[in-house]
Amino acid sequence: MLDDVLRLMRPRDWVKQVFVLMPVPFALAAGATLEPFTLARGVLAFCLASSAVYTYGDALDAERDRRHPDKCTRPIAAGRVGASQARLLALLMLALALLLGLATRSSVAVLLIALYALLNLLYGHFGKHVPLVDVFLLSSGYLIRVFLGCALMGVDPSNWLLLCSSTLALFLALTKRRADLLTADTSQHPSLSGYTTSFLDQAMGITAGIAWLAYALYCLEAGVFLVGREFTSLPFVAFGILDYLRLAHTRNLGGSPVAVVTTEPSIPICGVGWSLAVGWSLGFAF
Repeated sequence: MLDDVLRLMRPRDWVKQVFVLMPVPFALAAGATLEPFTLARGVLAFCLASSAVYTYGDALDAERDRRHPDKCTRPIAAGRVGASQARLLALLMLALALLLGLATRSSVAVLLIALYALLNLLYGHFGKHVPLVDVFLLSSGYLIRVFLGCALMGVDPSNWLLLCSSTLALFLALTKRRADLLTADTSQHPSLSGYTTSFLDQAMGITAGIAWLAYALYCLEAGVFLVGREFTSLPFVAFGILDYLRLAHTRNLGGSPVAVVTTEPSIPICGVGWSLAVGWSLGFAF
């Protein structure tokens, strides 16, 4: 039973909370104060909120998952956990997430967690069946994480950071839909009938290019980087986006960003390089 509960919670997907941490170094460079316990509570709260969403989604899709060659082994689809039990577990996890959000002493954090749950509820019952609406709702989860990181640091997100984050989130959602289109049955995912690979390829290229350009402009306009070091981290962003795009086209990866990160060493290595470059360009001592 414990193993099934952990499978429902999908702790491996908590790696997506890296988006919560994205604004942290830039906020520190701008003069914000880091409160480690507040940040940790916020990250843990979002981990529980995302687990609640995954659990509820599995309960909602149990019948459809039973007809899927891979998803049929999920605890609810396989009949090892009841749908009503899963919904109760999801409600408990969401309640704990909101309590942890309150513990951060940030009302914005609580609102963002509630908004994340609400948008995913909309996605599960309606949005995932409508082309483009499904992509925008999927990408909203990543953007909410960035907003949460800013709220936990007590800073307002810059327009360039939001543009970069939102287009990167759209890029990830589009690559997921492309992988789904090539591997899934449209009867399992009705929205896939509204896409073609050529459309998704073009959309991925557009969002990847805008994300890259937006980050470059952020480096130039943010005013937090040391003079002469503004573009130090830009090559890592360019490489990461292009490599992800390459993997999506050559190996049809992208259906799960977590799977890409955990199976393709080039992506986490690039992430480490970006972190070091950002720290150096902001003037942090290592």
